[in-house]
Amino acid sequence: MAKGTRRAAAKAETVVREAERYLLNTYKRPSVVFTRGKGCVVYDAQGKKYLDFLGGIAVSALGHANPRLLRVMRSQAARAIHFSNLYHHPYQAPLARKLAEWSGMDRVFFTNSGAEAVEGALKLARLAARKRAVEAGSSAPQTGILALEESFHGRTFGALSVTGPAKYREPFAPLLDGVCFVRFNDLADLEAKFDATIGAIILEPIQGEAGIHAVSEAFWNRACQLAAARGAVVIADEVQCGLGRTGRYFAYQKFAAKPDIVVAAKPLAGGLPLGAVLMTEEVAETMTPGLHGTTFGGGPLACAVALEFLNIVDERHLLEDIRVRSAQLREGLEALKKRFSFIREVRGEGLMLGVELSVEGAPFVTEALARGLLINCTHDCTLRLLPAFVVTAAQVREFLKLFETVLDKTPRTAWQRAPVRAAREPFEQAAAR
Repeated sequence: MAKGTRRAAAKAETVVREAERYLLNTYKRPSVVFTRGKGCVVYDAQGKKYLDFLGGIAVSALGHANPRLLRVMRSQAARAIHFSNLYHHPYQAPLARKLAEWSGMDRVFFTNSGAEAVEGALKLARLAARKRAVEAGSSAPQTGILALEESFHGRTFGALSVTGPAKYREPFAPLLDGVCFVRFNDLADLEAKFDATIGAIILEPIQGEAGIHAVSEAFWNRACQLAAARGAVVIADEVQCGLGRTGRYFAYQKFAAKPDIVVAAKPLAGGLPLGAVLMTEEVAETMTPGLHGTTFGGGPLACAVALEFLNIVDERHLLEDIRVRSAQLREGLEALKKRFSFIREVRGEGLMLGVELSVEGAPFVTEALARGLLINCTHDCTLRLLPAFVVTAAQVREFLKLFETVLDKTPRTAWQRAPVRAAREPFEQAAAR
């Protein structure tokens, strides 16, 4: 081993050792230390190259070190990073206008993250539902919230309250009252639980953490119909599936019915912390100065970069590229499915794809990392693929070749999903107590 490589390895070992000593134990990380990236490739401290098909969990949508985003970052950082939301700056309003144009919404509130955007959306939904009830002459409180089983909306208290799996919620119970979970794509269950107490329903058009499952058109449209009839608010959580990921600006745009509120985040500012709550004018009218706010959300640096991100997607016609690369990737994955009997299903839209296995998924992630490929496993048995929008045809071919080797060489561990009902019982019993 060369002297420089030994030095880099020693430094990486120190980083891992200090992380284990000083960081809060919230992530189960491998010992690799990444130091730089370019496009769809990243490098570790020893200089090893990895093909990135995780994209920072849907954050690095234009790849790493995008030249245009870097130019904007450097230029704006030299001017101003922060002024505070007590004052205007040149980028927040143009960014809000662009997001309104992309989404069909009317107004925008900027946050620091997706979870924070969900929190803002829940507050807005409560205000809007209360206003609609008053206008309808009803004195009954509509504070209940419907969410979907297996959903994931974040780890703050409000976002966690509407997140389906008990494993996330149970350690922090009691959470928000009045949250009820609907079986995924089950119209009868939706109709039974959408009673007069419900003020909002929150839906991921494509569930990401649950294993890449798309809400059906019938379920989406019925949820919107029930909400409109009963004065409730529809929230579309597009933190992972939005902003171009599916080959549309937003995943809900494949449906006829529009939501009242949309939340977005992950790729918005190219890796800088930025989220957004988008809403109709009717919802926006319920908010008055002082009821909500943020210190850092929507600062000049993040907004300048985000505006450039949206412009790049439009100017480079990346939505079309996403659809083309998606078709190429799906074709290759379907071919692998025919060869490997333990692949149950390939599903998803655009560059948000899941490969569900009949065996445990984590060993395949470990094997992929060892072979220079970044993917991850969600919901125990689904390998999740979230490559950058700029991934090339050659990189898709490279991925398929690497992935085939990973599928072939990884030891297979039998896996069986626990029944959803049983998984929920501990939280339900705790809530009842």
